[in-house]
Amino acid sequence: MTISIITATYNNKNTIEDAILSVLNQSYTNIEYIIIDGKSTDGTLNITQKYKDKINKIISEADKGMYDALNKGIELANGDVIGFLHSDDFYADKKVIENIVKTFEAQNVDSVYGDLEYVSATKPENIIRYWKAGAFNIEELKKGWMPPHPTFYVRKEIYKKHGGFNLNYNIAADYDLMLRFLGKFKISTTYLPKVLVKMRWGGASNRNLSNIIQKSKEDYLILRRNNIGGLLSLLYKNFRKIKQFF
Repeated sequence: MTISIITATYNNKNTIEDAILSVLNQSYTNIEYIIIDGKSTDGTLNITQKYKDKINKIISEADKGMYDALNKGIELANGDVIGFLHSDDFYADKKVIENIVKTFEAQNVDSVYGDLEYVSATKPENIIRYWKAGAFNIEELKKGWMPPHPTFYVRKEIYKKHGGFNLNYNIAADYDLMLRFLGKFKISTTYLPKVLVKMRWGGASNRNLSNIIQKSKEDYLILRRNNIGGLLSLLYKNFRKIKQFF
């Protein structure tokens, strides 16, 4: 099984090397690694070029944002399964992809997901929030449940059949994709009860109050358009996050 891992980046020179090494140091070796850069100007490309012999594809061109970059990566990917490692993120350990592959092979499912830790941007050993996803239940989607998107690995054929990220959403296109796949099209999935990814705190969705408000608006539209729920589901979704800090 070939796993395609896509990293979208733009002016992330301070963290991109950690992401790259996190992929290259995985125990599982049948990995296709793709980096989609939005024409960085801060030296990010100088870092990616250091590892060009170990990265399958490096594309640097102007894009319409992260989701556009991820869609480009999906189109280029040749693997059986596609996953994303953002340029601020890194894998929890060296056996993450190995464990994901074993789960796909054992369960014969369309997708696999696990747990995620938000960590301090400056001291990644400090955990700020622990997102324990738990087992999937379609009824939970109506109560605001979702898997952590950076841990969501999906077979390439699902993207071919149901499409990628909807660029009408600037912040929450990942939520839309997961609701479409799991709720609307009911692809099969299974939970791998391990921390798979560590994400540095301060992403677009939680960077400031304006972004939080924008994300909530998009989340509500996504719930309605996918016939999953409405305002109550959105409230549940936000309240679920509180316990992740304790």
